[in-house]
Amino acid sequence: MKTKLTLVLEDEVIFNAKKYAKKKEESLSSMVENYLKAITADEKGVKNKKPNAKKLNPKVAKLKGVLNIPKHFNYKEELGNILLERYNKLK
Repeated sequence: MKTKLTLVLEDEVIFNAKKYAKKKEESLSSMVENYLKAITADEKGVKNKKPNAKKLNPKVAKLKGVLNIPKHFNYKEELGNILLERYNKLK
């Protein structure tokens, strides 16, 4: 069951929250609901799942954990090295 809740907040907080929600393609109500679920779950000692976590496509889920990547792997640095190598060969 859904129930309406009225909150009193500063105008700037509401403006920034709406802008953030729009960027995340999520409603402000669902953001508040997920936040409240997260903090109350922590209080109860329940292991907290990521709020609004989206389920993986089954094909992608099968691939999860297939690669063993070192803990301190920097994919941006590695991608940069690969691109440098690729485009230096073209010159």
